[in-house]
Amino acid sequence: MTTPNVPLRAELTFELPASAEIVWSAIATAQGISSWFLPTETIETRDGVVGSVLRMHMGEGSFSDATITGWDVPRRLVYSEPGWASLAGHDDAATTPMITEFLVEAQSGGTCVLRVVTSAFGTGAEWEREFFDHMMSSWAPFFDNLRLYLTHFPGQHATSLSVAVVVPGEVSEVYEALLRGLGGREVGQPIDARGLSGVVERVAEAGGFHGVLVRTTEPMPSLLGFLVHEMGDGLPNVWLEGYLFGADAPKVVDREKSAWTAWIESLAVSA
Repeated sequence: MTTPNVPLRAELTFELPASAEIVWSAIATAQGISSWFLPTETIETRDGVVGSVLRMHMGEGSFSDATITGWDVPRRLVYSEPGWASLAGHDDAATTPMITEFLVEAQSGGTCVLRVVTSAFGTGAEWEREFFDHMMSSWAPFFDNLRLYLTHFPGQHATSLSVAVVVPGEVSEVYEALLRGLGGREVGQPIDARGLSGVVERVAEAGGFHGVLVRTTEPMPSLLGFLVHEMGDGLPNVWLEGYLFGADAPKVVDREKSAWTAWIESLAVSA
């Protein structure tokens, strides 16, 4: 049996506009994580928190369970994900659990620096390095979501809106149709889609992924992130990950999910 002794490691650092305590609530609780990352729930609870398990949902029945192994409020959070190789399609791979450490350092002026370090041991297979590289590039926009969340909605809890639709066409054409449909393609531009009022907060195109994030003010405060990327069959997948804030958000999500699905499907006609 191959021994997993090849180190895998990645690190990201972010400056965040909030105190360490507020950042901690955003990164260390299921409700906080769901407000800027992926829909997350606590599926096991332990006294003292260490040993508790968070489940992060990635859509279409995919999820990752993370067991908390380090807990030092509000400075250090560590969790372990034993099933990361399965996410890459390598269920029987000889790898150690992936360990992710969050280090929060308070700064003057009520801000802080967050350092995220992820590591594991593999066998040196090419897919292992590719997985870590892809994970880091995928994580970066989410941590920008965290920055925007802390800027505009600190301490609030979001209701998640997740939609994924395969849209016929080329990735670039579908992405252009998405930008036209939103009515804005540059940071700071206003949007005009489906009665929403807001602005473009981020536009990113790298590694075969095309993404845009908008922040709405009407009819409900929200962050709506759209990602267009190619599926294995060559068709573009459009993924909407939304974070809606306010007491009526659960009702809005139930009402709007099918409408957003239909709107995304219409991008094939517009392309």
